[in-house]
Amino acid sequence: MALNLGSRGSPLAMTQSRLVAGLLARLTGESEDRFPIQSFITSGDRIADRRLQEAGGKGLFTKELDEAVLDRRIDAGVHSLKDLPTKMPDGIVLAAIPSREDPRDAFISHKARDLKSLAPGAVVGTASLRRQAQTLHLRPDLKIVTLRGSVETRLKRIGEGVMDATFLALAGLTRLGLAHHASGLIDDQEMPPAPGQGALAITCREDDAATRALLAQLSIAEFEIAVAAERGFLEALDGSCRTPIAALGRLKDGRLSFVGEILSPDGAKRWRRRETLEHASCESAAELGRKLGATIRAEAGETFIQSLDKRGW
Repeated sequence: MALNLGSRGSPLAMTQSRLVAGLLARLTGESEDRFPIQSFITSGDRIADRRLQEAGGKGLFTKELDEAVLDRRIDAGVHSLKDLPTKMPDGIVLAAIPSREDPRDAFISHKARDLKSLAPGAVVGTASLRRQAQTLHLRPDLKIVTLRGSVETRLKRIGEGVMDATFLALAGLTRLGLAHHASGLIDDQEMPPAPGQGALAITCREDDAATRALLAQLSIAEFEIAVAAERGFLEALDGSCRTPIAALGRLKDGRLSFVGEILSPDGAKRWRRRETLEHASCESAAELGRKLGATIRAEAGETFIQSLDKRGW
């Protein structure tokens, strides 16, 4: 069975899509040529002068691929899971989570080994509202500036000394063979990653039974369960790129450990919950995430949650 795959055109996205093509080739015994990859420039790729939350947030990196799937120009889209909205577009399903690298953030700097070692008033570049809020929560003295672009572009800007430090997902660095650029790794309990970070996602048409059945064979239960908790947490908080939300689930021997938090964009306020779940399934993990998200939402208050969108952070 052959499949036409779709991907964003960035070096990281294409590397991830080639990984999926390789998995499909090994699963089916076919040549990788049977799983060609078509690249797309997405709405998110076209925005280079401002934060994504100012242009609509989640879905900006998936819209064009979803349209191509629904139009049958491609059979499946390969995504970074953290880019997927919690509510999928009509006719599109999340068919598989075939891989997850280490979900932690990497600290990138030529001037310090970690965030605590940065000089007072140092400049940290990031386009992530989560990373901004978490950084300011720990170091309110630092200055945050917007840094967007590919992994390679951001590494170059740090190398040029345009800013003192940034963060990148370790998973992306690893897949590109660039993990040696990390000055250090961020403690995932001190600064949990974005929900779904490090995981790949494959989407397809809801009514394409043959493709769904094939892709389902690539999915890894350990990652599905952990991510179900993270996306349940995100769903309960109506998470978008306008909301600084972090969540991480880890599954070991059937036991799910989960931490999730929401912060004010300036880092001054933080609400956090941790919990463990024995004999976790996708359903029970998602319910745990939703429960903890609802608890935090109640504590933070609807006025605060709604203000995040109204302020246009």
